[in-house]
Amino acid sequence: MTSIAKRPYRGVFPVAPTIFDANGNLDLDGQRRCVDFMIDAGSHGICILANFSEQFVLTDAERETVMHAVLKHVAGRIPVIVTTTHFSSAVCAARSREAEAAGAAMVMVMPPYHGATFRVPEPGIYEFYRVLSDAINIPIMIQDAPVAGTPLSVDFLARMAKELANIRYFKIEVPMAANKLRGLIEKGGAEIEGPWDGEEAITLMADLDAGATGAMTGGGYPDGIRQIMDPFFAGRRDEAVRAYARWLPLINYENRQCGLQACKVLMREGGVIKSDTVRHPLQPLHPATRAGLIEIARTLDPVVLRWGR
Repeated sequence: MTSIAKRPYRGVFPVAPTIFDANGNLDLDGQRRCVDFMIDAGSHGICILANFSEQFVLTDAERETVMHAVLKHVAGRIPVIVTTTHFSSAVCAARSREAEAAGAAMVMVMPPYHGATFRVPEPGIYEFYRVLSDAINIPIMIQDAPVAGTPLSVDFLARMAKELANIRYFKIEVPMAANKLRGLIEKGGAEIEGPWDGEEAITLMADLDAGATGAMTGGGYPDGIRQIMDPFFAGRRDEAVRAYARWLPLINYENRQCGLQACKVLMREGGVIKSDTVRHPLQPLHPATRAGLIEIARTLDPVVLRWGR
């Protein structure tokens, strides 16, 4: 399977949620509708099986089922990034080989960690990514996220980009992301194929100004993120700033109030999916929080609220 998109990958690559029915079982029909909506709403690509996809509540068999269902359904229309994070180098490499064989354009991987205290020192992290890079022939995105609790310095990231063939993309979610992106681009040069914004685009303008070429956001309103990024890359920064100001209340509400549930709630409200169920022990949004999200979204008329109607 070959994507029509070419490297370097740029633009809006939202995280697709994993869709469950009201009983918490995989809803593959809903998953396919979710993907179709995200493509229709302007996503340049998507990411699956990430934390915002509730990857941590899926069995290994379910992960494989979702991955193959999505990649088969997308059928090369857009590039798909598959998250293959695992503490074990061997397991992560095996997951990544399977993703590549199924048609993934890229894999996204956090540094190895477990719980609040199990961490790997820098030499071990380097070897982890070396094993992974040697195992596949598609690019790897390092997810630099607070959840891993693992400091990854600019110098260390740039070194891996220069020495490991497939380390080419970086999703920066840590505080002061723009400064880190700017430093990474300066230190890594041409080896930094994709310096990307993360964390639901809450720092998107600062990150774009720092040189970000992609954004991995929540999946609810890729059309809104396009309204920011398209004019920016076309040289119309003032227009991008105005669009950012317009969409920021919704971005903020997702980031601070709803988290990974925001896109599912919006998709259900717009008829994209039948259920916005999250798996226990995650709990549904409070009705007032849900209402607040939908109220803000309606002022912006995103595609998600009319796609399925």
